[in-house]
Formats: sequence, C-alpha cells, structure tokens
Amino acid sequence: MSSAISGKDTVFRRWNTDTGAWVALAEVYSVSGPSMSRDFIDVTNFDSTSNYREFITGLRDAGTVTFTMNFTRDTYDTIKSDYESDTAQNYEFVLNDSVFTSFEFSGFVTELPLEVPVDDRVTVNVTIKITGAITVNSGSGSA
Repeated sequence: MSSAISGKDTVFRRWNTDTGAWVALAEVYSVSGPSMSRDFIDVTNFDSTSNYREFITGLRDAGTVTFTMNFTRDTYDTIKSDYESDTAQNYEFVLNDSVFTSFEFSGFVTELPLEVPVDDRVTVNVTIKITGAITVNSGSGSA
C-alpha cells in the first residue's frame, strides 16, 4: 500500500496582517523547495588522523521556495508589493495529505519574472529567499 500523495489541492498562502488570517494566492500550480542546505567548517589540522579532512557543522540555510502561478492581476500586485518591501513576509503551503502538512516560513521575494508566450498562458515564476527556520506543522486546516 502506497503512502504517496498527489500535489493536487496543495494551497500556497500568504499571511495577511490586516485580517490576521492566511489568504490563498490564486492559481498557483507548482511549488518547489524549500531548498535547505547546511555549511560545514573545515577544522583539519596537523594532528588530524587518517589523512582525512575533519569538519564541524556551521550555519543552516533554509534556502528558497519557488512557485509558478497563472498571471492574475490581484495576485501579481500582492507579490509585487512583497517584492518592493524590505520587510519579510510570512508564507506557507499546505499539502492535501491526511494531516494537512504545512511548511511555514518568512522570506523576501527575490525574483518575479513574467513569462508571456505567444501560444500559451501568461505565468509568473516567483522566488522567495527564506529567512530563519521553516516550521513544519500538521492540521493547518483544510487545504
């Protein structure tokens, strides 16, 4: 029995400080990330044994989250406002698994390219640089 899930019905949301509630961003159809990584510090010295480098852990980087959405003017204006802001914004995406797993994070919109093909839909590919840690929750509410 497989426990794999479909990405269908995943919801990407943004915290609205005016209403104090999560608001779904319209027509998001693909999410990638977070692209977490970790630094290591080389502490190899003359006393190191076995001719192998030695490391200790350094800082973690939550990386980026990217998402692609169909262009809608309202959502584009919201994300563009986040891009223009010097204040981190809160975001989350919620999977449609049995416990509604969510990935919540703060970040800055770093890229906002618009793609306008002649024979397909107009899309926006958003990149968010995460600042701080990612919180993984269950039960964030129905996706």
